Amino acid sequence: MPEYCISLSENKKIAVAPGTTLGEALKQLNPALYGKALAIKIGDRFFDLAREVPVGESRITVLDFASPEGREVFRHSTAHLMAAAVKELFPETKVTIGPSIKDGFYYDFDRDTHFTPESLETIEKRMKEIAQKKLSFIRKVVSREEARELFEKTGETYKLELLDAIEPGQDVSLYFLGNFVDLCRGPHIPHSGLLKAFKLLSVAGAYWRGDENNKMLQRIYGIGFEKNSGLEAYLQRLEEAKRRDHRRLGKDLDLFSFHEDSGAGLVYWHPKGSKIRMLMEDFWRAEHLQNGYEILYTPHIGKAQLWETSGHLAFYKESMYAPMVVDELDYYIRPMNCPFHIKIYKSDVRSYRQLPMRWAELGTVYRYEKSGVLHGLFRVRGFTQDDAHIFCTHRQLAGEIQEVLRFVLYILKTFGFKEYEIYLSTKPEKDTVGSDEVWDQSTEALRKALENSGLPYAVDEGGGTFYGPKVDIKIKDCLDRIWQCSTIQVDFNLPERFDMKYVGEDGKEHRPIMIHRALMGSLERFFGIMVEHYAGAFPVWLAPVQARICTIADRHQEFAQEIVKQLKSHGIRVDIDMKSDKVNAKIRNAQLEKIPYMLVVGDREVEQQAAALRIRTGENRGAMPIEEIAKLIQRKNADKALDLVETRLIASLD
Repeated sequence: MPEYCISLSENKKIAVAPGTTLGEALKQLNPALYGKALAIKIGDRFFDLAREVPVGESRITVLDFASPEGREVFRHSTAHLMAAAVKELFPETKVTIGPSIKDGFYYDFDRDTHFTPESLETIEKRMKEIAQKKLSFIRKVVSREEARELFEKTGETYKLELLDAIEPGQDVSLYFLGNFVDLCRGPHIPHSGLLKAFKLLSVAGAYWRGDENNKMLQRIYGIGFEKNSGLEAYLQRLEEAKRRDHRRLGKDLDLFSFHEDSGAGLVYWHPKGSKIRMLMEDFWRAEHLQNGYEILYTPHIGKAQLWETSGHLAFYKESMYAPMVVDELDYYIRPMNCPFHIKIYKSDVRSYRQLPMRWAELGTVYRYEKSGVLHGLFRVRGFTQDDAHIFCTHRQLAGEIQEVLRFVLYILKTFGFKEYEIYLSTKPEKDTVGSDEVWDQSTEALRKALENSGLPYAVDEGGGTFYGPKVDIKIKDCLDRIWQCSTIQVDFNLPERFDMKYVGEDGKEHRPIMIHRALMGSLERFFGIMVEHYAGAFPVWLAPVQARICTIADRHQEFAQEIVKQLKSHGIRVDIDMKSDKVNAKIRNAQLEKIPYMLVVGDREVEQQAAALRIRTGENRGAMPIEEIAKLIQRKNADKALDLVETRLIASLD
């Protein structure tokens, strides 16, 4: 076997001379693939195309923009391009770190003068100028001491701090792009000319290393794509996301509000938003009762001893509100519902015949979130979990998890989410409770349930909670955004900490297993996701007003009132637009309010005892008997349908 050998597959390999670069070798192997290559992967290591082929036989993986790792290399290289432009335009600026992120990149800069929108335009223009020069990304390996000397000369104090974390005598890699140099592990794309489709989006504040005790830096966010078509499509999605922003729609549709003067991160539900939430909760309760759950209500505060036993004060205190003193004892407002359900379990002697016990609660919890991360309904300080805990035996565990998986997918589908990603989140590296054996048992139980269910999943190493592993189900919305909602956690630890028991078939005491699960997660967050997913146009069964009567003239009001009575007798949520506006304005207002159906009433409709059915999408279905309209809405309600008009009904009307 030659000393230097490279292959793309087991069937095709070539021998190369010492000093041959990976790019040159790839060009010999596959010229077409060479034209798309951004970097190379060998085993679990990444290389620039300019790196020499390593000694021995190397089977390579080509990273292009179609691969997640290739996109990461591409966008990290774009971040370096941005930093190079910033240093050329504003030489006094100090550079910190600039990683790639989903769809883009950012860099944190230390600069006394704030970057403005005009600054971003100037930086972006200079980036394009540098890119057109097709400057090579040049890697140079130097000693830690040489790197320190370089960054001391340039005054890059943040780079010096990063070097302090590296052992003396170790080598580090530097990357040069023109006059810009950065401490970086790489790899990078061959040259800047490949970077053509990018845009700088915004500037935000960010503490150095995420520590609020450190200096506030300026973080510039950008996006980067291989082609302009990808960039344009992303910008269109961004505009659509702005149009769907639940904070704006929540105000426009009069669903909810926030009041900073009364407390940040606390939601005020308005009548229409409350109606939708009530419908969600009613459905949730009915389905839980149908699926063998019992409903609980528990207190909002508990003594410190409760949270000490559960482990929250040891592992979760930073996210809890400060204690309140009652009768010279510390009480904490609850961040979770679990300990309260356990106390109910322990209020009586339990038998194996009672297991599994499935207890559910729409429990409002309170968690301290820093003001900088609060974000509409997505990040709040007080929210309601659709929480449940299942207490079962070892023998029942796998079956219960499988049933929860089925249940959660059914709930998500009913609310209109049919695409999702599933992750098995394993033990974190630190700050956990319980033995390795217990963690292994819990993780294996979740893995087995996923495999038995035939559901595809990925492993999120270290993504579990402090007390146990979990399955996370992330839903995909209409803009292909991923949202964390549902979670299933196996817990051997809390039953141990609270000394939970049941009497088994053998008459002896045994320890139950506890399953924590939430189907929607936070009700507030899930509501916000739905607002954006539907752009405020909720399905009929969730619409706060399902139908609006739009009269052409005042003389039609009496008949409109009769229609209201008739529809309400069928359980339909209906109102009348009593304004003196013209009917087209009334229809337009109803569409802006996202009301599914408009029933237009004029002289002809009064004579026919009917209404002209208009759909919020703009369709005009013509005159229909009121009873037929009522049946249509009833069917949509009963089916939890996502569409507004049935195909067979449309055919019959045409």
